[in-house]
Amino acid sequence: MLSSRFDEALAFACNLHRAQVRKGGSVPYLSHLLAVAALVMEDGGSEDEAIAALLHDSIEDQSASYPGGREGLRQEIERRFGSSVLEIVNACTDDDHHGKSEWRARKQAYLDHIPNASPSARRVSCADKLHNARTVLADYRKIGDALWQRFRTRNGADQIWYFTELARAFKETGTGPMAEELSRVVTELRRECGI
Repeated sequence: MLSSRFDEALAFACNLHRAQVRKGGSVPYLSHLLAVAALVMEDGGSEDEAIAALLHDSIEDQSASYPGGREGLRQEIERRFGSSVLEIVNACTDDDHHGKSEWRARKQAYLDHIPNASPSARRVSCADKLHNARTVLADYRKIGDALWQRFRTRNGADQIWYFTELARAFKETGTGPMAEELSRVVTELRRECGI
């Protein structure tokens, strides 16, 4: 059962991401956070994991405007939701040591850390990547190669490489049914893109 901590995390995530939309569209970003939390809960995740799912992108996406920046937001997450939630959120943050402009290095570092991440962090991260892959596949079916203009590298091959490596890493670490589904979605995406 979820407690009032989850309610508080949902309200906190809503406030943080209220003005954010998904890349290239008008869909509220909160839809992604709710989908990731749902995947985590459906996979048997704990309340801490579900809360971390709601907050997994907060440091990357919202700390620039948060009082005290990244450290201020980290302190607030820990104060409100505990160190376990913060550890998962930190493990899902991929741009702490590589600037946003160093795309390939940042993504490779994230891939390299997956085997050493906690099972909780892997569950939340895999749910995040699964929802992203599902969305990319659906959007590719709607608009084709124009989709890749939404991404930093503007290159479909880069995105396919990253999703392929994520699927491999999660399968190799025994992340479970979500990793299997991620692999299926990535295979379908590769087929649709002819890669």
